[in-house]
Amino acid sequence: MTTVPLIEFTNRSDSRTREEELLDILLADANVSNLQVAKRMYNSGSAKSQATVRKLKQRLQHKLLNHLFFLDHTDPRHPAFRRYEQQCLEMLYQATMLLREGERVLLPQMLRKAARLAAEGEFTPQAINAWDMLRAISIETNDYSQYRKSVKQLEKLEQTLLVEQQAQHLFREAKMNLARSVSSRRRLLQELPVIIGKLEALYKRVPTYNVYDPLLKLQLILQELVGNFEEIIRITREAEDLFARGKLNPRRFDGRFTKFYNVYGHLRARRLKEGLAVAEGYLQAFHRSSNNWFVFLENYYLLAMHDGDYALAGDLLRRMQNNPFVTKISQPARQRWDLFRAYLYFVRPEEAGLRPLHFAQLVQRIPDHSRDKQGYNVAILILQFLHYLREGNIEALLARLESLRKYESAHLRDAATLRSRLMFRLLQLTVKENFDPKACEKKGQAVLSRLSETPPPGEAFAEIEIIPYESLWQQTLLLLQHMADKQQQRERLGRAG
Repeated sequence: MTTVPLIEFTNRSDSRTREEELLDILLADANVSNLQVAKRMYNSGSAKSQATVRKLKQRLQHKLLNHLFFLDHTDPRHPAFRRYEQQCLEMLYQATMLLREGERVLLPQMLRKAARLAAEGEFTPQAINAWDMLRAISIETNDYSQYRKSVKQLEKLEQTLLVEQQAQHLFREAKMNLARSVSSRRRLLQELPVIIGKLEALYKRVPTYNVYDPLLKLQLILQELVGNFEEIIRITREAEDLFARGKLNPRRFDGRFTKFYNVYGHLRARRLKEGLAVAEGYLQAFHRSSNNWFVFLENYYLLAMHDGDYALAGDLLRRMQNNPFVTKISQPARQRWDLFRAYLYFVRPEEAGLRPLHFAQLVQRIPDHSRDKQGYNVAILILQFLHYLREGNIEALLARLESLRKYESAHLRDAATLRSRLMFRLLQLTVKENFDPKACEKKGQAVLSRLSETPPPGEAFAEIEIIPYESLWQQTLLLLQHMADKQQQRERLGRAG
């Protein structure tokens, strides 16, 4: 038997292997080139040295891949199904090796156990694999009874698998269209009720978790797209209730998914107090090292901001910053948190932990709008406008005003973008009325009333409001009043001088 080559991660001595030396270099800088590695390891940038580095990388990759056999799949950070599915996969791998080695005494017992575990977890492909090997053994041993039993189980499982594959195909096609563009999401919006109807029919035929899961997810996606956030709360509660009554497979259902959507539904339905009441407890379900912890915290943070609880928002921001795993989050996620922090600074500077200069730099380095900021472009433009308004930088303010007009003309023509258009009109009013707070408040009242009567749009069209526009307009009026007071003070001092 060959020895499996591995990297020694513990008790590493000073006399490191070349692979370990290369690993240290790559951990320090994942983007380092072969030429740079060759110069550091071999003091040479020759073609031969670079070829040696490429071969060394291949050996290192092989050793690292071998560590996958020893991962701990019982870690509670993983989805619930993972440990059970992995148990089936490991047993089937062992059974395959025994089959190849000609073992026939222990093998049937192992395969029956694997089939049972696969059935308990509703892992249909693994159950088929186990029964297929049992059928092969029964042919070898001329065990007709076992053969007929295996054939019967396989016929049933293969029919189940066909339906489950149809369900997965419908789900994956929808997810692909969801991720493509705003126009594809709008087309999907028209098609989703039909797709969900097909999934419901499939679930009646084969009520397994592999059909239920895509059905649940597409039901939530549909309600998210159309903006029926009350229905999202109902669907997630219904799923939790089904699980509590034993109607959903405990080896497959992961309550973190429904908890996430439930809090998101509360945020978008403006049921802020209820959402905040459950959010802290739900957060404990996510491990601090997981990306889902940070994503869930974003919704928790927005709940606090929408509720006007800026002290809680500041606390959540600090929790994010103090999480040792914050370096793992993606660049877009990091930029979202920068934007969240900038908004908090605007309304409660002492909670944001930013200096005025750092805030100004942060606002200026955020791009006006781009595809990767989809959903936050309006928030960025509004924040930039308010920043220059607070500074009294008229030239920059007029440039932002032009950006607002161009963005509105290009991207906010749909009826579902009405809230953003109304907010833009309020901001334009500040310039039109020469920053007079009383005139802005009076002439903006009709627009504000219309804004309050306009519900948030669905996710297919949504721009995220980090602070509700109604609250943001009140903050803008306070800012204008503060600017007017300072101007009056300067004028009094001028007359006195």
